[in-house]
Amino acid sequence: MNTLLVAFDFSKNALHALEYALVYAQKLEAALHLIWVDTTSVGELTTDTIAGDLRIESKTSIDEVVRKYQDQTPQGKIHVILRRGKVYQEVAKAARHIEADIIFAGTHGVSGYEQYWIGSNAYRIVAQAPCPIITVNSHYQIHPHIKNILLPLDNTLETKEKLPMVAELARKFDATIHLLEVYNTPINLIRKRIARFSEEATRCLLEKKVSFVTEKIEADNVAASILRYIEENNMDLISIMTDQGTTSANKFLGAYSQQLINNSVIPVLSVRAKESQ
Repeated sequence: MNTLLVAFDFSKNALHALEYALVYAQKLEAALHLIWVDTTSVGELTTDTIAGDLRIESKTSIDEVVRKYQDQTPQGKIHVILRRGKVYQEVAKAARHIEADIIFAGTHGVSGYEQYWIGSNAYRIVAQAPCPIITVNSHYQIHPHIKNILLPLDNTLETKEKLPMVAELARKFDATIHLLEVYNTPINLIRKRIARFSEEATRCLLEKKVSFVTEKIEADNVAASILRYIEENNMDLISIMTDQGTTSANKFLGAYSQQLINNSVIPVLSVRAKESQ
């Protein structure tokens, strides 16, 4: 994990996401890229072709942000990407181009809404991202240590795909993974499947020598139960799979993912299933 990308639109949510991404850049010794998308037309921008008052002002503002934060990166540099087009599409294209390992985006949660493009595009950015993406609520208090990472396990085959990346982050941050078996059905076949996934995850983490604990919860409402666990156990990060649906035109996030991204008080690491990438 050596390339990070921050979706940026000058909102306080975006600045918050950038400051959070810096924690990862420092710990992972990763290069940090910042992308701004001009939504007025389609195409790619370069610093030599920016025209118009809005674009000039935006470029100037980006330069100010870069100057303020670049000394906090391992390389002393923030790479700037300027694009035109649809936000979620251009963020995904840029992530593929630079082979980003993680995308960071700010969210406004359920308490408010800012008239910037991250607020209206956060879910689409998550759904279209070709790599894992961390969404950060603007109310989250950033600190340099990630000590407890929540990894819920359900009965889907994709639930185990979160494990490799979460294990690597846990190693880098010297964190403990909380394997949470989430049971929301009395059907024994499904319950046994979740327990088997937990056993497989346990063996994997033992082999990787990553600190972990295993716990179980019964959940009538899965998202609400996970959010309650987060608050009661002082988690620092939660990893989920993006339970995507599809339309004829675009992917969209399922209700479970949206509930967690929109309501979580801590950052959410969303990982796409391999077959949907």
